[in-house]
Amino acid sequence: MKIALAQQNYHIGNFESNTEKIVKAIREAQRRQAELVIFSELSVCGYPPRDFLEFEDFISKCYEAIETIKQHTHGIGVIIGAPQRNADPRGKDLFNAAWLLYNGEVAGVAHKTLLPTYDVFDEYRYFEPGFEWNVIPFKNHRIALTVCEDIWNLGDNPLYRICPMDILVQQQPDIMINISASPFDYDHDEDRKEIVKANVLKYKLPMLYCNAVGSQTEIVFDGGSLVYDAAGNLIRELPYFEESLTIIDIAVGETAATTSALSSVQPDIVSGKVDSEMRVSRVKDPDRIIDFLTAENNIRQIHQALILGIRDYFSKMGFTKAILGSSGGIDSAVTLALACEALGKDNVRAVLMPSPFSSGHSVDDAEQLSNNLGNPYDIVPIKPVYETFLDTLKPVFKDLPFGIAEENIQSRSRGNLLMAIANKFGYILLNTSNKSELATGYGTLYGDMAGGLSVLGDVYKMQVYALAKYINREMEIIPQHIIIKAPSAELRPNQKDSDSLPEYDILDKVLYQYIERRQGPREIIAMGIDPALVNRILKLVNVNEYKRNQFCPIIRVSAKAFGVGRRVPIVGKYLS
Repeated sequence: MKIALAQQNYHIGNFESNTEKIVKAIREAQRRQAELVIFSELSVCGYPPRDFLEFEDFISKCYEAIETIKQHTHGIGVIIGAPQRNADPRGKDLFNAAWLLYNGEVAGVAHKTLLPTYDVFDEYRYFEPGFEWNVIPFKNHRIALTVCEDIWNLGDNPLYRICPMDILVQQQPDIMINISASPFDYDHDEDRKEIVKANVLKYKLPMLYCNAVGSQTEIVFDGGSLVYDAAGNLIRELPYFEESLTIIDIAVGETAATTSALSSVQPDIVSGKVDSEMRVSRVKDPDRIIDFLTAENNIRQIHQALILGIRDYFSKMGFTKAILGSSGGIDSAVTLALACEALGKDNVRAVLMPSPFSSGHSVDDAEQLSNNLGNPYDIVPIKPVYETFLDTLKPVFKDLPFGIAEENIQSRSRGNLLMAIANKFGYILLNTSNKSELATGYGTLYGDMAGGLSVLGDVYKMQVYALAKYINREMEIIPQHIIIKAPSAELRPNQKDSDSLPEYDILDKVLYQYIERRQGPREIIAMGIDPALVNRILKLVNVNEYKRNQFCPIIRVSAKAFGVGRRVPIVGKYLS
């Protein structure tokens, strides 16, 4: 059977664009003589639509788009994702549905059963879980059609009482199709392969898995759609971080596996638990954490995800130009290099804002970076602004010694200047803070924490260094001096980050265990890390939640990013 997988980048709520993209792919699949074409989860409206789903007009537009798509299904089956209204008043108003359209009609619909409510997901807020499971006949074949999470529980997850495929397989399907919107993190692509293969081995059926691609504000979808034959062999893996239309001629047997033929699968392969080690980064050994975080494959994928995240945020919002503060430090250097690659060097403006405490080499390094990249830049010293603030505040500050207030005035002066230029010329300000700084509150509200989009907010400091080396893999773009010098905010004489924070290789180990793996102080201390250091770091994380709560959207690249996927109380007492 010739089947097309259409891995596409959708724009949430842009029904005209999404429908045009879907129809174009259908025509191409027809031209290449495919019998069926598959699109990803909620492809009609884009994923995740969130509270747009509460607008009746939004749902009506979904149905209008489906009617348009139906007109292009003569002679070819089309599987799309879209909400479906629930006729039963006792449940929620909508299902998250996979629709099979054929010859201008709805040939079948499958409702998502397992609605994720963890991390960035909140589907039970909007959807009713599916409660009927039936194979869908199509051209002498029987399709077991599921949506995303429905294949992640293979019957061993106590949080989910139902395993849809266990029910569908009793109806003797001969192929499994899953449409997904599975977000990227730098350890998740292997998880997907394991879970898809586990389904194939368990049910003895081939599977086609179609994933979304593209960035939706903070969430990046990486594609990587999969095709496995009934023997568990990976026969096609679509590209990552780019759109693709691929035709697969897959053997679909005349008879299906029955429940008596189900194979046994090792538990560590098929676990579908929401917070299992399959769904969260798996490194436990503290001595291996930094190696894992900075592994070449992980850094390569993070680089691709950040490029896509920047590019889609700007294009989907209708923005074209970015601005950022270029300090001569590693974070702003990596952010600038990524932005130039994503948006084009002429569309990224760097502003160098030396203070009375800035070293000469910082300005030189920042200038050299922009010369290497070819982007426009300005030098706007903040000394006059800073001194005016101090003069204005002198009657209030009196003769109190220099401290954090004076340091933050410098940072906020820079933030004001950047926002002024952004407003004047229509730029979007890119924030340059990294995850280690955000975790510990090492940043100034309304100063260096200002921005419309955070590029590195889910990237630990040690990963930032690895990204810099990756960017320089073919030629020196980021000056070597930026990479090797001790990091400093340069807000007071001879300041270094290590004056306020543990060394980053130690800090990132603890942060990873606490944030990604949700390990408490006792578990982390048991790994051999100094108790006083652990308690100090975790306290910094918790007391600075109020800062992160006011922060801009962060491009998500890890299994647990700050933002919509991590919800902790601002006024909580835990370790504070």
